[in-house]
Amino acid sequence: MVRLCRSSCSCDADEGKHRPNDLKALQPDEAYYWATHQGAEIDLVLFKHGRRLGLECERKDAPTLTTLMRIALNDLNLDRLVVVHPGERRYALADRVEVIPLAEMVAAGGGAAASLFKKLRR
Repeated sequence: MVRLCRSSCSCDADEGKHRPNDLKALQPDEAYYWATHQGAEIDLVLFKHGRRLGLECERKDAPTLTTLMRIALNDLNLDRLVVVHPGERRYALADRVEVIPLAEMVAAGGGAAASLFKKLRR
C-alpha cells in the first residue's frame, strides 16, 4: 500500500525536519509526502505543469542512489528526483536523479528552487 499525504512544508538540512516557508519558493501546484509500508519514502513529491518532482533531503556529504530511491522513481513515475545534501558538490546519481548542495539552494534563494521545475517543462 502506498501513502501519499498532502504536505505544506519542505525539508531543511536535517532529514525529516520541515519549514513551511521554503515550499513557497517552489510554487508547486500540489505537494505531498510519500511512503510505503515497506519503508520507501520521499520527503516531498511536487506536481507542477503536469510534471512530477521528488525532493529528498539527506544528511550524508556524498549521497548514493539507494534501492528506495529507485522504487520511488518507478512507483511514482517521477520526471526527476533531486537529493539535497550538506556537501559541496553537485552531481548526477543516475538518469533523472541529481544531488544538489543545500548551500547552493540557499545562496540562489527562490531562483534555485524555481529552476528545479523549469528543467522539467515539456
